[in-house]
Amino acid sequence: MEKATVLIVDDTPENIDILVGILGKDYKIKVAIDGPKALALAQKSAPDLILLDVMMPGMNGHEVCQKLKSEPLTCHIPVIFVTALSETEDEAQGFELGAVDYITKPVSPAVVKARVKTHLSLYDQKRLLESEVAQRTKELSETRFEIIRRLGRAAEYKDNETGLHVIRMSHYARLLAIASGHSSRFCELVYNAAPMHDIGKIGTPDSILKKPGKLDADEWKEMQAHAQIGAEIIGDHDDPLLQMAKRIAISHHEKWDGSGYPHGLSGEDIPIEGRIIAIADVFDALTSARPYKKAWTVEDTMALIEKESGKHFDPDLVKQFRSVLDDVKEIKAKHEETF
Repeated sequence: MEKATVLIVDDTPENIDILVGILGKDYKIKVAIDGPKALALAQKSAPDLILLDVMMPGMNGHEVCQKLKSEPLTCHIPVIFVTALSETEDEAQGFELGAVDYITKPVSPAVVKARVKTHLSLYDQKRLLESEVAQRTKELSETRFEIIRRLGRAAEYKDNETGLHVIRMSHYARLLAIASGHSSRFCELVYNAAPMHDIGKIGTPDSILKKPGKLDADEWKEMQAHAQIGAEIIGDHDDPLLQMAKRIAISHHEKWDGSGYPHGLSGEDIPIEGRIIAIADVFDALTSARPYKKAWTVEDTMALIEKESGKHFDPDLVKQFRSVLDDVKEIKAKHEETF
C-alpha cells in the first residue's frame, strides 16, 4: 500500500526536523519553509494532509489555510495547525478557516502520530464515501438515460420496426449541437433528451401512424397532436433533462418560417434544441429505408434540407449540419436499418 503524503510547513528548520523524525518512517514527507512554497507544492501535487505552522513571516498559517480552502484543487485537504502554547487563543479562528485540528508546541510524538493517523483515516473514509456516492449517482443517471431512450424507442416501434431512428437522430443532434458551439452539458442534454421527441406518438392511433396513403384533414390534425401529447406525457419537472425533453417534444415540428405546428412559432422563438432536432429527425427519416419506401441518398436529402433552409429549417444550423456530414455518415453506417 502506498504511503500517504504529509506536507510539513514551518519556517524553522529545527521544527521541520522534529516532525520529519516523528513521521518519516510511516509517511511520505514533503516540506515547505513558507506559505507561498506550501501553496505551490499543494497545487502541483496535493498531499493527503498538511501540518501547518501558524506564526510564519510574510504569509502566516491562517492566510495559507484560507488560500488552500478557497482553491478547488486543495480545499479538501485536511489541515492541522501546529502552534505554540501562547497562541492557543487563535484556535477558534483556525477552525473557522477550515482546519481540522491543532497540535501544540513543543510537540509530543505520540500526539502527533495519533492526530495524523486519525485525520488521515477520516480523510480516507470521506474520499471513499464520495467515490461511492459519485459511482451511485453515475449509475442512477445512466439508468435514467436508458429509461428515456427505451421510452423513445417504444414510441418508434409503432411505425418503425427496429427503433434505430431515435439512436441515429440522437447522435446527429449531438453532432449538430457541438458544431454550433454549445457547451458540452447542453450537447449531452440534447443527446439524452432527443429519444423522447416523438413520445407523443404513443397517443396516436395505429390506423393513422400506419396508414399507407395520404392522411385526410382530420387524420392530419390528429397526427399533429402528438407534439402536445408528448409534452403532456413528459410533464413539468425541475430536472433539466426532462425540461429539455418537453421543449423538444413540443417544438421539433415548428418551422423557421412559422408554418409548423403546434404553435406556429418562427425563427429564434423556436427553442434551439427544437431546431436542432428538426434537422436531425428529417434527415434520418428521409435517409432510412422502410418496408414501404426506399431510402433517399444523403446528397438528395441534403439538397432538400438546404432548399428548405430559411423555410423549414434554421439556416445557420443547416450550414453547420453540412459541415459535420462526414461524421453523420459514419453514424448512419454504424446503425443502418436492414429489411
